[in-house]
Amino acid sequence: MRTRRFEWGGAAETATAIRAWVAESAVPVDVLPIEREVLEVGDEAVLRLTAQFDAPGNPPEELRVDPALATRALVDLDPTLRTALDVAAANIRAVAEAQLAEPSREVTLPQGQTVTVRWVPVGAAGIYAPGGRAAYPSSVLMCAIPAQVAGLERIALASPPGPDGNLHPLVLAAAALCGIDEIYAMGGAQAIFALAHGTETVTPVDVIAGPGNTWVREAKRTVYGTVGIDSLAGPSELMLIAGHDADPEWAALDLCAQAEHGADSPLVLVAVEQHVLDAIAAATESAAAARPEVADAAFALILVPDLSDAADLANAFAPEHLQLFEEDAALLAERITAAGCVFAGRFAATAFGDYVAGSNHVLPTGGAGRFTGPLGPAAFGRRISTVEVSPEAAAELAPHVNALARAEGFPVHGESAMIRR
Repeated sequence: MRTRRFEWGGAAETATAIRAWVAESAVPVDVLPIEREVLEVGDEAVLRLTAQFDAPGNPPEELRVDPALATRALVDLDPTLRTALDVAAANIRAVAEAQLAEPSREVTLPQGQTVTVRWVPVGAAGIYAPGGRAAYPSSVLMCAIPAQVAGLERIALASPPGPDGNLHPLVLAAAALCGIDEIYAMGGAQAIFALAHGTETVTPVDVIAGPGNTWVREAKRTVYGTVGIDSLAGPSELMLIAGHDADPEWAALDLCAQAEHGADSPLVLVAVEQHVLDAIAAATESAAAARPEVADAAFALILVPDLSDAADLANAFAPEHLQLFEEDAALLAERITAAGCVFAGRFAATAFGDYVAGSNHVLPTGGAGRFTGPLGPAAFGRRISTVEVSPEAAAELAPHVNALARAEGFPVHGESAMIRR
């Protein structure tokens, strides 16, 4: 592991130092040439890029995947895996539905006018399930189910094919479980641009959601404004705050689990007691040494003066996942205001949230937890206000409109209101 100990210099300063260290190893990417090629060439460009990056030597012959393949994949799924997908889907749906408990609301104001705020889903969403190191059926569920709860009728799934040119059966099975029949074998930045701009085969969508690597994240940043996006969800990250009762072996596995996402997924261990920090660090490095897939992880260690400082550091760093391996985790969680998702208590491993807890694993990374949160139905819709003004309300409000409008230099606004007195 690439381990580094950081001296405590205050929450904001230490968080900035860790972010700078993580950024040192980040590889800058330029997605604009890919966007130009997709815009100018369309399907042919997406297929060529898919062959180059995802399935060299054996690319798919076409982007659109026959939905019958997804249906067959679900039927053929191992019963244990099918049960796990069903449990995950049910829990994700329950949490998503709770977020839309009051989709519409009417407010009557003192002057007599009413403002009705309605929930309206977007027309279509593109969801992205990563590939690369593994198949991610969980990402299909995490993206598709909130979109369905939001009320979308069209959901298009894009996922990179494997070396054989086909999508992983688990991804196809998850798509079938969610009833998705618009599936594309394409990945990376080219998939995001195809969903945003359209090609001969792909009809453009209104919102794109889902996690991905640096190329996917930068492509989403580029198309924002042409389409909506959920967030800039990039490489995974975990901060673990360890109390005196933290089990080093458990904590080590929790940290290494997130390192499975790749070498660009930083791990941050925070402790108040030196012996706790050292014990977990040693256990984590030992666990990583026995697991080649996590051996290259960036591992930051910070000793903080007290738990209050640990909470301040978490809020300043705004980690994607924050695990509170602490006896009073519930109390400490109340102090957290900036994180993608908080896992409180020794049994609340981040891995539960990645799969079946019901919370969404598409979370803000890179500090974006300061201003946004987990993927949910709200990403797939918008609110529309309908204003109704009675004659009595118009008479009472018009002078106020007139005064404000003339003060801003828009006298005709005032006339428009005053003629209704």
